[in-house]
Amino acid sequence: MSDHDQTQEFLNNLPELEPGKTFGFACHPEVRCFNACCGDLNLMLTPYDVLRLRKGLGHDSKKFIHNHADITRTPGTGFPMCKLRMLDNAKRSCPFVREEGCSIYENRPGACRTYPLGRASRMDENGETIEQFFIVQEPHCRGFEEDKAWTSDEWLKDQGLEPYNEVNDRYMRIMNRAHKAGVVLDERKLNMAFLALYQVDNFINFIKDMNVFSRLDISEERQQAILNDEEECLSFALDWVELIVLGSSENLQPKK
Repeated sequence: MSDHDQTQEFLNNLPELEPGKTFGFACHPEVRCFNACCGDLNLMLTPYDVLRLRKGLGHDSKKFIHNHADITRTPGTGFPMCKLRMLDNAKRSCPFVREEGCSIYENRPGACRTYPLGRASRMDENGETIEQFFIVQEPHCRGFEEDKAWTSDEWLKDQGLEPYNEVNDRYMRIMNRAHKAGVVLDERKLNMAFLALYQVDNFINFIKDMNVFSRLDISEERQQAILNDEEECLSFALDWVELIVLGSSENLQPKK
């Protein structure tokens, strides 16, 4: 069973938050369980999570991954993933939690932003993303006793999740496409995907050194944006990984 299937199975056992329905929740230092959820986590870091975290910390990708991430692979297709390394203490605390709260709150991972909701996404027949939301109500959490009400749309907007979900859904679509095609990444493609998606700063140097743009049908304007903006480069990296792994990408074409 793939990670995506396991996640879907877990979410299906939770109460679904239907579109337009609200849930009551708030988290702040006055809530009795404040910081209780910031430990003993199996927290996967997506490419966009890593980009935001390391830039917020002022780290290059090599330093961030060495200090804070364990590298793993998705079952079956073998795409790269990163997991946040918890501290080696009794609580297995998040390395960024402090008594006063999250020290990297502005750049916290998408999973932290989504909580206490669980989000599942899939593609319909027209290639549009269909979302489902589920309420993750853990026994220790007192945030549900607060009287602030949210719909799922309001919560996503308040937590700044749009760019996280956009990038993460694109990566999921590539992995799903590979799964359907029976593609398994060999070591070479694994290393290339890891460089492009999780080491965007180094990928920019690779693009320059290997003259990658010379092989692609890509405008000068987009080339400059990719080299000057890491978020633009990550968007390109997703297209590039799709092209080298699956042989085609809607957004990127090799030169004829």
